[in-house]
Order: sequence, then structure tokens, then C-alpha cells
Amino acid sequence: MLFLLTGLMLPAITAGGAGLRVAVISDLNGAYGSTEYAAAVDRAVGRIVTLKPDLVISTGDMVAGQRRPHLSRTEVEGMWQAFHAHVTAPLAAAGIPLAVTPGNHDGSGYHGFELERGIFAEQWQPRRPALPFLDAGDYPFNYAFAAGEVLFVAVDATRVGHLSSPQMAWIEATLDRHGPRYRWRVVFSHLPVWPFAQGREREVIGDPALQELLRRAGVALYLSGHHHAFYPGVKDGITHLSQSCLGAGPRRLLGDHRQSPRSFTLLEFTDGTPSITAFAAPDFTTAIDWAGLPPRIHSSIADLVRADLVRSPSLGLAAGTIP
Repeated sequence: MLFLLTGLMLPAITAGGAGLRVAVISDLNGAYGSTEYAAAVDRAVGRIVTLKPDLVISTGDMVAGQRRPHLSRTEVEGMWQAFHAHVTAPLAAAGIPLAVTPGNHDGSGYHGFELERGIFAEQWQPRRPALPFLDAGDYPFNYAFAAGEVLFVAVDATRVGHLSSPQMAWIEATLDRHGPRYRWRVVFSHLPVWPFAQGREREVIGDPALQELLRRAGVALYLSGHHHAFYPGVKDGITHLSQSCLGAGPRRLLGDHRQSPRSFTLLEFTDGTPSITAFAAPDFTTAIDWAGLPPRIHSSIADLVRADLVRSPSLGLAAGTIP
């Protein structure tokens, strides 16, 4: 399969059309305990609504928990009320489903944050999107659904390090069972498999066995958050797509001196070549130019090559127009 790269766009795809349009948002939270959201969040959501995607995916950190001393139930629920007002409600009013995965600040799996993780489930179980679910037994943590010709697999990854054996077995079984029926396979979680950003080199899953599992299953895209920097990096034919933040704390990519702009990502799966575009703040109408990104992300555990520089049977370069 090919991907349209370099931040250029294909013509608009409307819901129910010949393709699938997916917006990806991540790391929208502000300071610990805050119920305030940056103006960039509202502008991004407004821009997403005008683009009319078929689906929005959040790769975590929607509210600002994981603080010691621990926040109370009232404080955590207050943060979620604010998030829903700024994000969930406008998307719902536009008829756009929202699929989520927990982040360390809104659904941490670490000991001591059981209350916040429980509230995460309480908030999202009654807001399960109207999508064709293939496995919703552990929603909103680990689950799978289909949209058009794409299989989406959500993975609960809020703790640094390898996933558990049962979780790995579930991912493998889900991809093996459902993957062959779909043209594209997309996996998403909060923590990335490999490092992208300075200061977060160790805050990854970092498991070669997971990478091999994804490769065998023919996964095209792995979406992640947490590193607060946009980068489309390829390893073993899989595009690992790191999202920038919309909230606090934009970061610098490894090997780069510039701070990644706040942005959201737009994916378009068409009858031809899917595309990847990141729209940058402040107005979210300008696409990030991939030529300005490092050609390679190097860390002690992995090398990722910028996707437009890869020549392989599964990835390539095409062009399009901004709608």
C-alpha cells in the first residue's frame, strides 16, 4: 500500500463517500488539575468540524490528572466536564464519533491512580461511539472496530515498558482474526513503541517483539501521543506516527532544535493512496512541511526514517491538493 506524504492533501472526502477521513488529536490537557483548555484546543476542534471527518481518534491525555497529592473524585470529574464541553460535545453536535485511548494523565495504569482510571471508564463507557465494534469487551481500554476498509485496534499503554503477555496475545489474536478482512490495519495507543522527542527517550513501550508482531500482521500505521511532537517515522515498513500536543508542553524531536508546533493530524483512506497531514496552530489551516522535519529519528533503541524518504512496496510518495 502507498501513503500520500509530505503534508499535501487530497480533495475533500465527506462522510459516507468513497473513502474514510480520520482526525487524530492528542495531549490536550493543561496544568495538573486544570479545568481550563488552551484556545488552540477550541480552534482545532472547530477546524476539525469544518473538515467533516468520519471519525476522530484521541491518543490520550485529555485531562490533567496523575498528580500527587491525589486529586479528589470531584476534581477529576470537573476536569472531564470541561473536556466534554470543549471537545466531546462539539464533535457530537457535528455527528462525529470520538474513539479514545487512555493516557498517563487521564487513565494511568500505575499504582495509586486507580480512582482516575476508574473515572476514565465511567466517562467513556456511556459515550461509546456508534462504530462497528469487533471487540468491545475491554472498552475503553483495549478494543477493536472497523470503519470502511480500515481495522482500528486501540491499545491501553500508559505505563513505560513492554506490554503484558495477555495484552500481547490479545493484540495478536485480534489482528490475526480480523486483519485479513481489511485493506488497512491501524493500531493506536498513548505511549509510542519507539522514541520521538527529547526528554522522553525512555517513555516508550520499546519492545522489538511488539514491532515484529505488527510487521507480521501487516499493520500500516501505529498512532501515538505522549511525546508532544509530530513525526511520521518508518521502521520495518510500519509508519509510526507521533502526534503533537494541542495542550501544554510542545517538545523538540530528537536531533532537532525547534519546538514542534501544536497540531492535529488528518488521515485520509481513499480508493487510491491514503494521506497523512498535520495541521498546525494557530489557525490549523497550514500543513506542517515534512521537509522541515529531521530525515531520521535516532535513539539508542531504534531508528525511524521520515516516511517520505522511504522507498518500499508498502510506502511511497504522491501529491494532492488542499481542499
